Amino acid sequence: MGETFHEQLKMDSRFLRTDHRLDTELVDKLILQLNRIYPQILTDKEATKFRDLDVPTCIRLAELLAYLQEKGEEACREFYRALHLHVEDVYFSLPTRLRRRGPLFFLSCFSVALGVALLYYYGESKVATGSSRALGLAALGLGRRVREVLIWYTEDSISK
Repeated sequence: MGETFHEQLKMDSRFLRTDHRLDTELVDKLILQLNRIYPQILTDKEATKFRDLDVPTCIRLAELLAYLQEKGEEACREFYRALHLHVEDVYFSLPTRLRRRGPLFFLSCFSVALGVALLYYYGESKVATGSSRALGLAALGLGRRVREVLIWYTEDSISK
């Protein structure tokens, strides 16, 4: 099973505290989102505290992140939801998101490219039986969707 949102927020907190894209306006949007949609996570009193402009944004953000981690898994999940909604570029550049997309993203792109190349290459071939066997074997190591396309193409070639 993957990491919990609480664990992810622990890992992402340093990045979030130092990311200059999270300015006063964006931090306020996140606080308001949590307060309005989930008042059980962030009450009016707590939201007012975290929106105090006399306190520098970096300190308010650090305190908010620590507070959410203390509140637990649901609070952390809703923070990520608000971050995704209001600051998508920061959300997708989080260390936990980049790590998750890294190798899997590459493998899925490679699988699609390989599947398209095989379809193109064997689609040009006039020998249906040879291409069908090759495509059937090629489908074994690919992702589910690419495998379904290759198997469909193989079955279609055999029926002709």
